[in-house]
Amino acid sequence: MAAVLRLAAADDVSEIVDALLTAADACEGHAPELAARRRALAHDVGDALDQLPAPQQ
Repeated sequence: MAAVLRLAAADDVSEIVDALLTAADACEGHAPELAARRRALAHDVGDALDQLPAPQQ
């Protein structure tokens, strides 16, 4: 599945990834499956960002 995100800046995506990782940490004790899913999503988004071409300076 693909998704399109329209954000003001690339930094916004890193905030989303950070939020997913923070949420994963918060629910690790009582919902480890959900924590694992949130971490997987964060890593998938990070991997997708790594595949984008570097911005022109």
